[in-house]
Amino acid sequence: YARAPVVAVTGSNGKSTVTTLIAGMARAAGRDARAGGNLGTPALDLLGDGVPDLYVLELSSFQLECTESLVPEVAVVLNLSADHMDRYRDLDEYAAAKARILRRAKVQVVNADDPVVAAMADPARRVIRFTSAVPQADEFGLREYAGEDWLAHGAEPLVRAAALRLPGRHNRANALAALAAGTALGLAQEAMGEVLGRFSGLAHRTQWVGERDGVVWYNDSKGTNVGATTAALEGFDAPVVLIAGGDGKGADFSALRAPVAARARAVVLFGRDAPLIARALEGTVPLHTAGDLDEVVRTAGTLARPGDVVLFSPACASFDRFRNYEERGARFMEAVRRWLQ
Repeated sequence: YARAPVVAVTGSNGKSTVTTLIAGMARAAGRDARAGGNLGTPALDLLGDGVPDLYVLELSSFQLECTESLVPEVAVVLNLSADHMDRYRDLDEYAAAKARILRRAKVQVVNADDPVVAAMADPARRVIRFTSAVPQADEFGLREYAGEDWLAHGAEPLVRAAALRLPGRHNRANALAALAAGTALGLAQEAMGEVLGRFSGLAHRTQWVGERDGVVWYNDSKGTNVGATTAALEGFDAPVVLIAGGDGKGADFSALRAPVAARARAVVLFGRDAPLIARALEGTVPLHTAGDLDEVVRTAGTLARPGDVVLFSPACASFDRFRNYEERGARFMEAVRRWLQ
């Protein structure tokens, strides 16, 4: 069993980023923090090398289904969108698995912008909320000071949004969640701000790949569900050529219609469930189908105009063609680099 406090993090998207941020903040504040769980080192393996000051665990819904004795010092629920619908009967069953992380948590950090997540919190125990809007007294959110957006705790400005190296608006929410958890742990504000100012993200999560002729390419292969791809799309102000497809895991792709219509110039589809996505997006923006990743990249590169973003965010699992999302992302980046030469 864990003989040090545990921070537990879950959500449909952003778990690895927030887990990494919290662990980095704790280390910057002088604590021995060990990160793992669904990210990197399995949770039980973390117990074999002495007792740290803190464990930071990423936990999936699958892991939470069989978690009975977890008592987190801080538990974080980032967001909820339909995923693993080939495993769960409906969204309610999936949400119930996620909500298990809060059952015994001493401090609950929840997303006030997500009504399902916000409703999970038990008001009888401490609740800290984060929001992309102006925060209330004990909330973390965004405020404008001197013409600039700041990440703030109530009325107190903490970190300039422009200082974040993480791309995309969705990563502002991730940063706010990490700040909320770090504050609950009593971490120094200076240490948390320093980490947010240098952390540029994890591989395959809105990862910059390259630029040519004013077109910037991003690898978001970890975008394995509709919610992740929606967040990535909405994180860019520039027009987007979206690349999507793969193993849809029984998802309803109609939820992509609005963000695609609002943000995308075109969509390039590939993989097993490309026809399902095409039917869901019919009538939004021009849709193109391609075969292997070299053809996908050539098609997207031809469609993109100067000032555009090409975003590889499949909204699907990778298992129709690849071992995992890492292999898929690496193969995409190789294809992009060939195109950029």
